[in-house]
Amino acid sequence: MGYCRGFGLSVITYSPTSAVWWASYGASQRFIWRLLDDGIAAPSEEKIMAVQAAGGIFAAATASCITTPMDTIKTRLQVMGHAKRLSTRQVVKSLIADDGWTGFYRGLGPRFFSMSAWGTSMILAYEYLKRMCAKVE
Repeated sequence: MGYCRGFGLSVITYSPTSAVWWASYGASQRFIWRLLDDGIAAPSEEKIMAVQAAGGIFAAATASCITTPMDTIKTRLQVMGHAKRLSTRQVVKSLIADDGWTGFYRGLGPRFFSMSAWGTSMILAYEYLKRMCAKVE
């Protein structure tokens, strides 16, 4: 049952990732708008979308940096063969012994790019639909 191995860690990884992503997105939006607000005119649709995309990328960077160690451990548990049934503690010790503390950040680049593409696409679609629904009301 290799596909079930690491299920608990998947839940433990994805829940905080989502929480960090949304909190970072909200914080980045406030920060970026404070920098860009000229107080003169309402922002254009393009400017709104650019700020939302930048917020999505910032949120992905923050969430991936914070949660990649848990994701690395989860992935190690899920892909090891049946002959090696290591515990989470043993995987952590193995990562430290093999690569030091930097071993926990293996895959950070691909994870960041994946989260950036997913998060930015999702947030742009979400925010666009939210604006369109608000116009209908």
